[in-house]
Amino acid sequence: MADKTEKATPKRVHDARMKGQVAKSMDLGGATVLLVGLMAITAFGPKMVDSMKNFLTEGLKTAATPKMIEGPGMGQFVLDAAQVTFGAVLPVAGACAIGAVVIMAAQVGLKITPKAIKPDFKKMNPISNAKHTFGPNALVELVKNITKTAAVGVVVWIVLKPQVEDIGVLVGLEPEALGNRILEGVVKIARAAAVAYFIIGIADYVWQKHKLDKSLKMDIQEIKEEYKSSELPPEVRQMMKRRQMMASRARQMAAVPDADVVVTNPTHYAVALKYNPELAAPEVVAKGADLVAAKIREAAKEAGVPIIPDPPLARALHASVEVGEHIPEEMYEAVAAVLAFVYRTARRRASV
Repeated sequence: MADKTEKATPKRVHDARMKGQVAKSMDLGGATVLLVGLMAITAFGPKMVDSMKNFLTEGLKTAATPKMIEGPGMGQFVLDAAQVTFGAVLPVAGACAIGAVVIMAAQVGLKITPKAIKPDFKKMNPISNAKHTFGPNALVELVKNITKTAAVGVVVWIVLKPQVEDIGVLVGLEPEALGNRILEGVVKIARAAAVAYFIIGIADYVWQKHKLDKSLKMDIQEIKEEYKSSELPPEVRQMMKRRQMMASRARQMAAVPDADVVVTNPTHYAVALKYNPELAAPEVVAKGADLVAAKIREAAKEAGVPIIPDPPLARALHASVEVGEHIPEEMYEAVAAVLAFVYRTARRRASV
């Protein structure tokens, strides 16, 4: 089996993506949601506490009057409770949802792949699941989880230790002040743990990206086969060929005015020749049949280039010499008259 040493082609990466094979870290997603949630609680926490406190205060006052919670009053009380709870939770839940979407889009993009969300019954196979659960990958994941837990635990302990040492300061504080100090400490610890978890998530994403790139690597034969299978359709090749022919004809028409002679059929073929004294034979700068031949003759007339009717020679040149090539030696005798004419033309132009 050939070694897969080549980087995956764009097509291979695209096909893998369509199957849901993308580099993503669940740890990075969880850490982002945790960080965003903590920031949202910090921003909206006071308002949430005030709204809940006011509602509970009003609720206790209402409960003191039994008639207020009888009949329709109880339904309104439940509705108000749901409204206050929803209003308090919505900012935090919304921020967490947005954070989850943003971090997932940053990892895998926003494009939805139907094949990735399609149920795969092979994943329900207990044999393959057992191999995954108890195989080498499971050992790697176990080591990763232990390392992550230990790293977060160390960070939490570093933040918690000074607060444990200062716990004696809390003795004698008012309940509200004590609650605020405890809440402040809890938020500080949670924030430190979230930051540590986020850094671990970034490292995990880099690892997942490395694993994916390694799994998608290809050998030389696979690249060759992919290249063959990805050749352009016949329609596209024909269109490209037509464009190339049009560009070639345009270049030939531009070269006709610089030619020294045009040999014609006289109507079906036309071949434009240019003489260079430094070379042994003239060069074919343009050739064509029928409509193209007519355009070559028209361009030659406009530029004052001599046109020589010689059907056999025109047909031979058109069939055997490509544009940009020189007349071969085996055709010297057949073009002797043309060469003589070209020499005379060249001398005449040089004497002007």
